[in-house]
Order: sequence, then C-alpha cells, then structure tokens
Amino acid sequence: MSVRPFDPTTLFSLYMQIVGTPTIEPETARPGVASRQIGADQIEEDQRLSGKCLGIINGAAWTSLWSIYFGRQVMPSVKLINVGNEAVQLNFMKAHRRGEPVPPQINIDRFVQYAEDLVALYEIDAILITCSTMNRSAAVVRSAMDRHGIPVVQIDEAMMDAAVEHGGRILVVATHGPTVKNTELLLQETAARRNKTVRFSGATIEEAFQLLGSGDIDAHNLAIAEAIRVTQQKEHIDSVVLAQLSMSVFKLTYPDALDAFGVPVFTSGETGFLEVRRVLLDRSGND
Repeated sequence: MSVRPFDPTTLFSLYMQIVGTPTIEPETARPGVASRQIGADQIEEDQRLSGKCLGIINGAAWTSLWSIYFGRQVMPSVKLINVGNEAVQLNFMKAHRRGEPVPPQINIDRFVQYAEDLVALYEIDAILITCSTMNRSAAVVRSAMDRHGIPVVQIDEAMMDAAVEHGGRILVVATHGPTVKNTELLLQETAARRNKTVRFSGATIEEAFQLLGSGDIDAHNLAIAEAIRVTQQKEHIDSVVLAQLSMSVFKLTYPDALDAFGVPVFTSGETGFLEVRRVLLDRSGND
C-alpha cells in the first residue's frame, strides 16, 4: 500500500482550500482547484455562470469531495451545494446482496425529497444526480422538478452519449457491484434513444473500490488500468466508460488515456460537469 502518514493540519488545510466555508456571496475560483482542458474543450471562466447555483444529490456524503473538485474544475464560479448520506449507499448495497431491486424505492423517494429540500432552502438553477447506482431515480426527480422549472442532469448521461457517438465496442468498467446493472441499462437506453446499436463488454473490479476506501488512489487507478489492458488482450474495444464518479480520479494518473491505452476513456467527472455547464449557460441565455 502506497499511502503515507499525513499531517492532520495539512489534511484540513487542503480540504478547506477545495471546499471552503459556505457564503451567500458569488462564488470565486479557489486556489486548490485549477481549471483545465478536458479533451478538446478548453475550460474558460464564463461570467454568465457567476451567481449560478447547482444542487448536487450524491449517493453518499463521501463523494461530495469528488463533486466539488471536478465541478469546480469546470465551473469555478458556480455555487455547489451537496446533499447525500451513507445510508442511501448502504441501503442499496444491502438490497444488491439480497438480490432485490436496486435501488430500493425508499432511495428514489429520498432523492426526490433531497431535490425538494434544495429548491426550498436556496435559489437552485439546476440539479445534478451524481450516483450511478441511483440513475433510475432521474426520471422521477425530473418529474418532481418540472413544476419548479429546474432542469435535472444525471451525471452519466453525457458520458454514455459520448461513448455511443464514438461508436464501436465499449468496455464498461465498474468497481462497485450494485452499479453494474443500472449503468449497462443506461448505456442501452442511450443507444436506443439515438437509434443506434451498442456493443459492450463489462469488467467489475471490487478490489479497486476497497483500495479507494483505504486511500490508495494509485493502486485504485492501476487496478482499473490493468482491467482495461487485460480486456484489450482478449478483444477489440473502441472506448472505455468508467461507471462511477469516484473512478474519475483515474485521470489524475492517466490524463492522456488515448495515448496510454489507444482508446478514449470517458469519465463522468469530466463529461457530466461539462453537460451541467452547458445547461447552466443555456439557462443564462434564457434569463
């Protein structure tokens, strides 16, 4: 394990540089998160996003750091408000282990309530659902938000669009068992909506999820890279989809995945927040 001892003061300092304390003033870029180029998209600050607010519904509290880090790379001037707790994730993990439908209806109901709470508490311009396992909740949350005129983005949808548009055979990599079926369903639904046929293979690496939980990001990323390369030795693939937002840290080790693997690797931490940015800019144009 490559994790090294850390100084708690440094931990809290770095965390607060990224997250900050709440303020009702307009958001500003933070020194802990630099904007960057994502694929062909050079991310530039856009004053039309100043004052905008994104409500983020996570499947667990721990993933809010991912939402803030990757969200601020793409939208540094957008206020990000996170909600979510581990009970949601633990509940669908139990359901998956028992062979029951995932997610349970109570989880979907909770996501609707989270959305209603966000809108009631603050001036929300859009809502983002970041949990891949909970992608089945998107339609219900959208229906609830229609009466408020609030658009809802499910973080994986743009990633699936990109993979289907790229064409060929897609490798869907997951590290969390409950996510697999719903991710594959979303991919198939995306292809059907675009009147295209999709071919895909799947790889689930539970070990990588455990490595992530222990804080060994390097080993987590290496396990994903090995899964991609093992699959490439067995069959031809044209692109890779990383099924969960947490897997977006893979690009910290492999920023040029096309060069490393010969195929594009799509992550929701990139494509999902780019889609939110587009939605917010469209709303700015209509204001």
